[in-house]
Amino acid sequence: MKQLQNYALGQWIAGADKGQELFNSINGDSVAFASSKGLDFGAMCDYARTVGGPNLRRLTFQQRGLMLKALAMHLLSKKDLFYQISWATGATKTDSWVDIEGGIGNLFTYASLRRQFPNETFCYDGDVARLSKNNTFIGHHICVPKEGVAIHINAFNFPVWGMLEKVAVNWLAGVPAIVKPATVTSFLTEAVAKEMIASGILPEGALQLICGSANGILDHVTNQDVVTFTGSASTGKMLKAHPRIIQESVPFNMEADSLNCCVLGNDVKTSMPEFDIFIKEVAREITTKAGQKCTAVRRIIVPENMIEDVQIALGKRLASNIIGDPNIEGVRMGALAGKSQFAEVKEKVELLSKTQKIIIGDFENFEVKGADKNKGAFMPPIIFLNENPFKNTDCHSVEAFGPVSTIMPYKTFDEAIELSKMGKGSLVSSIITADDKLARMYTIGAASMHGRILVLNNECAKESTGHGSPMPMLVHGGPGRAGGGEEMGGKRGVMHYMQRTAIQGSPTTITAILNQYQQGAKQIEKEIHPFKQYFEDLEIGETLITAKHTVIEADVVNFANVSGDHFYAHTDVTSLEGTIFTGRVAHGYYILSKAAGLFVNAKKGPVLLNYGIDECRFTKPVYMGSTIGVRFTCKEKIDQQKSKPEDVAKGIVKWLVDVYDETNETVAIATILTMVKKRNQD
Repeated sequence: MKQLQNYALGQWIAGADKGQELFNSINGDSVAFASSKGLDFGAMCDYARTVGGPNLRRLTFQQRGLMLKALAMHLLSKKDLFYQISWATGATKTDSWVDIEGGIGNLFTYASLRRQFPNETFCYDGDVARLSKNNTFIGHHICVPKEGVAIHINAFNFPVWGMLEKVAVNWLAGVPAIVKPATVTSFLTEAVAKEMIASGILPEGALQLICGSANGILDHVTNQDVVTFTGSASTGKMLKAHPRIIQESVPFNMEADSLNCCVLGNDVKTSMPEFDIFIKEVAREITTKAGQKCTAVRRIIVPENMIEDVQIALGKRLASNIIGDPNIEGVRMGALAGKSQFAEVKEKVELLSKTQKIIIGDFENFEVKGADKNKGAFMPPIIFLNENPFKNTDCHSVEAFGPVSTIMPYKTFDEAIELSKMGKGSLVSSIITADDKLARMYTIGAASMHGRILVLNNECAKESTGHGSPMPMLVHGGPGRAGGGEEMGGKRGVMHYMQRTAIQGSPTTITAILNQYQQGAKQIEKEIHPFKQYFEDLEIGETLITAKHTVIEADVVNFANVSGDHFYAHTDVTSLEGTIFTGRVAHGYYILSKAAGLFVNAKKGPVLLNYGIDECRFTKPVYMGSTIGVRFTCKEKIDQQKSKPEDVAKGIVKWLVDVYDETNETVAIATILTMVKKRNQD
């Protein structure tokens, strides 16, 4: 029988004893044994901090992002192996796709996110704070990787996605990870981790894996570490209260199972497409992963006059749901993760049965295709009806983590909102409505108790990712019972693994620290025009002081005719009474266009193209007779990697365009981006 291995201190190690026996949830066969006995958790944490951390921190965001991309490509090439193993967890092909390719997709997403960060090992956050009258003293925020380890304690339901959606974020931030998957499905996590290590893509110490128990690991955490937990609220609360977590003020992110709800708007009739969308969405959430999702719909909130229609339609759809061996054609729902999980769900169903009645499903009378339901951990969908959910409130506090949900009625839409919030905090809520006013009312009224709200109608349903699908660029988490945490969320998620520090000093000093030009810092002037220099040759702070131009009436008239912009302030002096203007003013876009004419070098050179404009502001009116000039400063450089060997090697340069008048006051300011060729094309 296979003995799962742990990856610790740079090597694969089996536990010192057999440990826990793991079973195939489809046929009940023994799959492997998992043990962590003999592992030194303290040494593992130190190894991550002293080996993995420095290895990751010396990489720039661009390098870390490319590392994630390479890893994603490698895992994608091995996905067939993962699908074969995933079957033993009870997952269908669709379930496995969400887990395996969804997890790999997170790596791709965070690889692409590197473009939102500088070509540095750290990043800056927000805008500059001007702290003095003459701008000789400013403040900013710098974010550096925490010098600890991310300890991820994951749930059994997504053994691949649960790992990859977390490590993608901490690795991009520059922090190593110790992953503790739930033991019952850890045989799939181990297979993926083995491929990651074998690829040689990850720096030494970036990843360690514990397949058996991790009891005691929190005794070794320090204030630079981050702990994440996905699982039951009761276990999460116990871990969060660990003395070491409190003593060291360790960030602890909890994503707990929650009583998520799906609401049918009271505008929806059975003849509308939104009714079919509602039934389809609810049925999918009940049956996907056999209901073993932290985002699954546990409460179905319906107008009281639609209860019977929903019950009939949902019953018909679930009746067509074939349960069995996922390898058999036509099977759409597999098994629970194991017999212990079956027993736990059945216990919760019996508890819920005391205050509400089962209207769909029977533990004893259901068919299983291609497998023995007595050997596997199979369970049919169970749907309750709670006719008085404001009085019988077990449905708002007891969660059966399987294909189990409760239909409940509401009289008014305010009641629907109130019922949604009685779960005391959830990861996600959804509302199906064709009325945007109802959508607004629900979203604003219910948002305080939900981490995410999905609004579905016929317009977006086809392309919607669904109620139960957290997206990498949006936050995943929720208040109250859901844990009060937050993960993913694009750039926000990366910041959870970084220390944000306020820095203060002169503009020149802050420029030197951030390697990003700050207005008012000392400038570098060269004889050669900046557009004649290659990407490598440009220096942050390098500035071109342009020739000057006096704005005349013909400039304004001609620009109005060319652009079609005849706004009164530019063209009609008789309309200025009562306005802020004392005379006709030049178009802001003329000023910016003229600025380009002043700083651009027309001859062919390393500049390949203009890439865009950011943060454009017109700060002072420019009247006829005013004289303008430009301070054109290299603000930031962002390296780019070749997609193909034959591509031109290049980078993006951000330039500060400071247009000033004869009084030396800024009249317009913008950041433009150019794509600049590298001298070295290798």
